[in-house]
This record gives sequence, structure tokens and C-alpha cells, in this order.
Amino acid sequence: MSKSALNKLKDTDLTTSEHGQAVGLSLDEFERAVKLIGRVPNKVELGCIGAMWSEHCSYKSSRVHLKRLPSAGPRVLVGPGENAGVVDVEPGNPQGWAVAFKVESHNHPSYIEPYQGAATGVGGILRDVFTMGARPIAAMNLLRFGRVAHPKTPSLVDGVVRGIGGYGNCFGVPTVYSSAEFDAAYDGNVLVNAFALGVLRKDRIWKGNASGVGNPVMYVGAKTGRDGIHGATMASDSFSAGKESERPTVQVGDPFKEKLLVEACLELFERGAELLVGIQDMGAAGLTSSLFEMASRAGSGVVIDLDQVPARETGMTAYELMLSESQERMVLVAQAGKDDDVRAIFHKWDLDCTTIGTVSDDGVVRLRKDGVEVCVLPATPLADEAPRYERPFTAPARPEPLTRVDVQALKKNPIQIVLDVLLSPSTAPKTWIYKQYDREVGAGTLMDGTHAAAALVRIPETQIAVALALCCNSRQCSLDPHEGAVRAVVEGVARISAVGAVAVGVTDCLNYGSPLVPEQMGQLAAGVDGIAHACRVLEVPVVSGNVSLYNQTDDQSVLPTPAVGVVGVVDDLATVAPAMPLKAGDVLIRIGAPPTSLEGSFALWGKVGRKGALPVLDLAATSILCGFVRDLRRGGHVLDARPTLLGGLAQCLFDFARCADLSARATLPVDEDFFASFLGEERLCFVVAVDNQGVFDVQRRCADAGIASAVLGALGVSSSFRLQDSGGDVVFDRPFQKLVDDAEAVVPDLIASGRRRSA
Repeated sequence: MSKSALNKLKDTDLTTSEHGQAVGLSLDEFERAVKLIGRVPNKVELGCIGAMWSEHCSYKSSRVHLKRLPSAGPRVLVGPGENAGVVDVEPGNPQGWAVAFKVESHNHPSYIEPYQGAATGVGGILRDVFTMGARPIAAMNLLRFGRVAHPKTPSLVDGVVRGIGGYGNCFGVPTVYSSAEFDAAYDGNVLVNAFALGVLRKDRIWKGNASGVGNPVMYVGAKTGRDGIHGATMASDSFSAGKESERPTVQVGDPFKEKLLVEACLELFERGAELLVGIQDMGAAGLTSSLFEMASRAGSGVVIDLDQVPARETGMTAYELMLSESQERMVLVAQAGKDDDVRAIFHKWDLDCTTIGTVSDDGVVRLRKDGVEVCVLPATPLADEAPRYERPFTAPARPEPLTRVDVQALKKNPIQIVLDVLLSPSTAPKTWIYKQYDREVGAGTLMDGTHAAAALVRIPETQIAVALALCCNSRQCSLDPHEGAVRAVVEGVARISAVGAVAVGVTDCLNYGSPLVPEQMGQLAAGVDGIAHACRVLEVPVVSGNVSLYNQTDDQSVLPTPAVGVVGVVDDLATVAPAMPLKAGDVLIRIGAPPTSLEGSFALWGKVGRKGALPVLDLAATSILCGFVRDLRRGGHVLDARPTLLGGLAQCLFDFARCADLSARATLPVDEDFFASFLGEERLCFVVAVDNQGVFDVQRRCADAGIASAVLGALGVSSSFRLQDSGGDVVFDRPFQKLVDDAEAVVPDLIASGRRRSA
């Protein structure tokens, strides 16, 4: 049954299992709901049940796997289950600083309406962070788009990037890191994952709970409209090319309103428990999820008068008010008798603030509209006891290793192979994207993702900084979902280490296809295990996250993309200087053993039928290597560091040269294979830039630690970007500035071609 048939019912009309299908409930789930409440639900109740039991809100297919993720640690102040995770950055100081952070998806809305879908994704993750009591100081994103040649790709890229920049810039949060790649698997489903981090005092953490019988429940922020209704259920289903008309409207964001909202909330937080009991963002499922989750956490109930909800459209029904996903709205529970004080704060900031109900003691959410009770549902069973499924899954098979025949054709044209890597839309500079983001607002950004391995942002008025990276090699995850997920964590930790920070927490956004397809469910299970394994060995807990399933159109699923956000801490900036300006003559040294094969490398993608079997990383050795490089960055002669990742050593060297605006020349040590060493991604290693006086010191420290090192070459010694084999023969040599110009033009040309086609 379509949603249009459901919408013809009145709020108090009883429903059928067919109506349940319209809100995403299976026949079994509808019958379970009937048994739970002891009767057939009416339309409003069914809408609430459908939203709360949707995949997007309940994680009903993934919870059984998520419990394997390590989430405890000495720095963890708030783990999974709240709006965002909170990690201590000043251990030993009871009133010291902490950071709240989380990453979430806004994939489906961004494909439907790129600008507003991406913009409201940013708005939603910012609210998740500041509802914990934190002021947002940094944002990141991970983006995945379809083929460059696909007719929708240019407009999707253009709209998504403008939406992220438009919202973040107006709100006033620096967007300091962005990852954007392209592959045919995302033709029908783009991925837009938004991350935010905020700072707060560890003794001023707020949670979303509705406790204290008789305390007022208050609605604050923007008015409620009809946008985004059925958003949570839409995000819990696959797209179909033939059902465009049934997709719901996407929410419309107002970053200026959100800026007022954060300032009002922070002012309220300053008053503390004198006024406030708990607070919750109205995210997916809107007022429904906020009320049920807050009541469930406190073991309480609420009685709500929906006539008091500020509406921006006339004649809104109870169903619409409860399921609207209008933006910039929050629910809070105030101390009894303090309504007026709370209202005065929000009115000062020109925001709606209305008492819509009270906390009760019966564990039930009761809703009234026009004097009629339209909903009576238990809070905890809907919020915490949704159906949980152990979906059948097929464990992914490891692909066969490459053979000599698979790669011998590559060696016939090494120049073109290297060019294909350096000038791919996935590896090319994302300057066009970064230029649309304000990276400096707030004056805390010390490094951003355009010029460094990770972003580094100072906590205001301190010598403490947080390092941030948001990573996933989706192609490697498609080859081996477990090992690819391991490597997503490793990449984040490596990037954080390269700027001298200690990794203290992880947040993840698990983007997969349909959980009803055993092969895709197997990818998710393997990905969770991979993240769990890497986080345990590297001793970094997962404190928050999001699961985004049904990322597919018809039978085409996205590549498994477990985006991993890693946060690190530099506890004293005096010991870790930001990346120093590089100069001609600075020496490039590789730290760590080089790769010896092309297994799983980006250079193979689209070149051979088989991409190889992703080798298993030695995590213990990788952890030692990351720690060693982190120590190198803490003082001394190391000016900058980067891990070798997508595109291998060749890409890493080119990024060094491009960001320094200096050419580079590199020669491999004796007995190394040109292709494996320059293009392989088999194992992690780093490249560090060292001044002339520090070369011997770095080599000595490597030798003392038993870590391989090799001087590769230097920056700015010629006008070309040159790669030489171990015999000194020049294999790749291109005019440096021409190569940079060509690389910088890749993404702008993509957008320009789309605009020409649509003109």
C-alpha cells in the first residue's frame, strides 16, 4: 500500500497491516505492535511505531553486530547511545576540556535534493554535538559520487558541495577536512556523511532524558512544517528508479536559525541544573524520536498537547506534527516552575519556546490534539525494544591473488599508469571543493585537509589541539570488507599520527546496501568485525556512530563504505608545531618497509579484471610505526609527514610537492620494483620531509627503533616531477606545474561539463 493511501486516514482511524507496510513495517512487525499495545494502532500511533522501528532509528538489522565494537576506555565520558560521544582531552582535571563528536549519513535526501539534503545533514550533526553542551569548532565530510561520465554526477557534486558550504559557512563552523571519490557503484546512491566536533567542559555534559515527574516538556527552535515527513522510513528502504514520485520532500535548512539556536542553548547550559534537566535534538523522525527516546532513557512518560507545537503551516494534523523532520528544532525538559526563565532565554534569541507537556511517571507517551487523545504508546518498547534481527548473511570470500599475467600489461606503459593515478577524479586535488568551505572561521584552524594529512584545530584559549580525519578506501572494502574496514581505522590513526596527535576516539558511519541480501549483510558483519579488531589492537574506542543501509537502487548497491572518523589530541602545541613551510632542498624520507606487490592497489582499478587479494596488515607493527612517526613530529627536524594511502607512494610524493608548490624527484633504493614501490598499497608507510640538518638524526632514530627508512629524494631540485627506478633510470618525468594544473582542473572540469550539458 502506498503512503498516499495511508494519508487519507484520519489521525484516530484504526489501521491495517497494509497501512503498516506503507510506514515500513512487515506483517510480523505490525502484529508484534498490536500485541505490544493490546489493540490495533490508529494512524498516529502507527506512524510513531513505523518511525521508531525503522532501520534508520532502531538499527534493527545491525545492533546484533554493533555490540562487538569496543566502546570503553579511560578517556570515554559518554559512549554510544547518546546524541554524540564525549572523550576527555584533559585527564586529571575534573573541570577540564572534553570533545563531543559524531558522524552521520544524509545519503538518500542528498540524492533526491543535493543542496538541501547535504545542508540539513550538516545542520543535523551540528545539533547532535551542541545538544551535549558543546560548542562546535570543526566539521568534516566524506562524499562518494558516481561516474564522472554519468549525467547526474556533475549536478550532484555541485549541489552537495554548495549545500555543505552554504550551511557550515553561514552557521560559522570551519569545514576542515573532506574526502570525495567517484565510482560507478554510486551512480544511483551518493553518500554524504557529515561529521562535527565540539568542545565542552567535562563537568557540563548534557544528555537527552525526560526525568522528574511534573517537569515541563518544552519545544524550542524553528516552527514545524510538512517537510521531511517519512524521512526516517525513506532512509530505511532502497531506491527504485520507477518510484520517484513516492519519495518524500527533503527538509529545508536555515543555518542562521541554527546559529541562534546554538547560542541560546549554550546560554541555557551556562545556567546548568538550575533550569535544565535534559535536552534532545529533533533529528530523524522529528518529535517522535525525541519524545520516545527521552522518556525511555529516564524510565518515565510524557503527556503532550500537540496544539501547543509551533506550526508554520495551517491545519497540520497530529500525524504530521509528530513525523515532520523540519530542521533547527529541539525538545528539552526544564525544572518545574522554570518555564518562564527558559522561555526568556530563547525569546532573547528570537526563537520559539513553548511548553508542550509534562513528564509523567507511567512510562507512556500520551498525545492530545484538539482535545482528543490521539496516541497512547509505551516509551521504552518503542525506543529500546524494537525488533532485532540476526539477518542471514554470507561471509565474503577473499579474492584470488594477482598473477604475473594480471599485471604484466601495466608495465608496458608506466607513464600512463602513473598519470591515470595522479589525474583520477578520486585522487586529484579537491581544491574546488575546499574553496567553498570556510576553513578559518573561529580562528582555531591550524591545519586543514588541503595541505596536511589531517586537520588540526586548537581548543579556544588553550595549548590543546584536536586532530581529525574521516577515512575509507571503499574499493579495498569491496575486495575484502573485513580488511578494508581495518584499513579505514588504520588510515585515520595514521593521518592523526602524521600531525603528531594521539588517537583518542573513533566514530563511524557504516554505509552498506540491503540487509535483506545475504551478501550485503555479510559485508556489514565483516566490516564491523574489521573496525572492532583494529580499534582493539590500536587501543582507540568507538564512542558514537551511525548505520546507513539500503544504499542501493534496484539491484545496484554502493561499495561497502564504513567511514571512520578518528579524533586525536595534541596536549601541548609547544611540542608539535603545525606543518612547517617546506623549501627547496628539503629531503623526502620513506619511513617503514615498502610494499612489494600491487594487490588491492588503486592503480589496478579498471585496468585488469582482477584487483587482487588485499593483504592482511600487521596491526601490531602498524601501531608501532604510527607511534614512531608521531614522536618524530614532536620537535626535531621533521617538517611534515604523510602516510602512503590511495595511489601509493607516487600520490603521496605528488601531494607533498603540490602542497609545497615545489617540484620533487625520487629514486627508489636498490632492488625495489618500480610499480610495487611507487603504486602499491599493500602495507602502510610514511613519507616525512626533513631539513638537511636532520637527515642523519631521522635515519639514526629509525635504525635504533628497528624501522626501515630510505632517502628517496628532495623537493624543488628541478622543474619536473620525476620518479626513477632503483637503477637510477627515469621512468616518469613530467613538467611539474603542468601536472599540477592538470590535476587541479579535474574536478572543476567535471562540474563545468555538467553545466554545459544542462544549459
